[in-house]
Amino acid sequence: MHKGNKLIGAVAVAAGLAIAGQADAQKLQGVSKNEIVIGMHTDLSSVAASYGVTSSNALRLRFDEVNAAGGIHGRKLKLVVEDSQYQVPRAVQAVNKLINRDRIFIMAGALGTPHNNAVFADQFKANIPNLFPLTAARSMSAPHHPLKFQSYSTYYDHIRTGVKYLVEKKGKKKLCSLYQDTDFGKEILDGVQDQAKAMNMTVVETATNKPTDTDFTAQVAKLRSAGCDLIALGAIVRDAILPYATARKMGWNDVDFVAQAASFDQIVASAPGGVTEGLYVGAGTIMPYRDTANPTVAAWWDSYKAKYNADPNIGAIYGQVSADIIVTALDRAGKDLTTEKFVAALESIQGYRDIFGGPVLTFSKTQHQGSTATFLSQIKSGRFQLVEGPLYY
Repeated sequence: MHKGNKLIGAVAVAAGLAIAGQADAQKLQGVSKNEIVIGMHTDLSSVAASYGVTSSNALRLRFDEVNAAGGIHGRKLKLVVEDSQYQVPRAVQAVNKLINRDRIFIMAGALGTPHNNAVFADQFKANIPNLFPLTAARSMSAPHHPLKFQSYSTYYDHIRTGVKYLVEKKGKKKLCSLYQDTDFGKEILDGVQDQAKAMNMTVVETATNKPTDTDFTAQVAKLRSAGCDLIALGAIVRDAILPYATARKMGWNDVDFVAQAASFDQIVASAPGGVTEGLYVGAGTIMPYRDTANPTVAAWWDSYKAKYNADPNIGAIYGQVSADIIVTALDRAGKDLTTEKFVAALESIQGYRDIFGGPVLTFSKTQHQGSTATFLSQIKSGRFQLVEGPLYY
């Protein structure tokens, strides 16, 4: 080949490689030279809005902090939040928009078990990781999937651990369960039955309720007639408050109730008239309060309140922790960001501690659930007070 032709050929090859490199970069959805797009579908206006609004606020607060400092490897973080109104069809529509119109790189803090389950197939087909959803269902991390990551322990972990602790520490002998007649409630029942079997006990009686029920007289009477001394609740906020208050109103005071993270909400602890005093709740982390917070948490709390004119709740705690882990992983993944490098960076996080004193979180290539620890709290004087933790069944 003529020397000039060789030079032209080399230039052409180099140009071709450059074009190919640009094409590969363009294929990486949600990442540009200056920006990383993060998506979230959650409830901003319906029954679970107290979680959705505060968790999305906390994500934005952390990302704004990062952006004000120059971003990550020169890229700013853009959070796009869609309101599912806690309806599965709306969640499906929201995810379709986030993937195909907003071109997100990752999904973070998506709220609701059926809502997440309904979109996993399409989301993973688009190679979009699902990070730290606001549900503690086992399906958020199991079966193992390269793109599924969860931070804390599951509802199943919480109820098994709570039951085990109260049987061992308080000598409970007649185990029962009151749970929602839903997939969520049945997951709680699985945990109760499995823990009973592990301790050579039987579940003496069960009762169910619809999520919309407001009268629990019949269910409580049924469980009382069976002589239950420990009732495991498959409840979400209101249906934790009402049956507990009903039992106490009926004068049934020698029975303990234990719930899980779906009831780990200050609304439950501060129910009017102190009707939830004494209720046990197992969860994946602890509940901070401003007047007992350390300086770091106090500063975060005040920043949140200054920005949103409201105190943070447990949803905001979840959002802050999720956002901080995402920031950590994006930084570790480096400037030449890809989904594979980001996933590997998440899997490299070991011994992570959040600012609130929650569990140690550790991930690996085969373990995408950061913790299996449960923290057992009891409601006293309108607050969740830690009984013991971390605990394991």
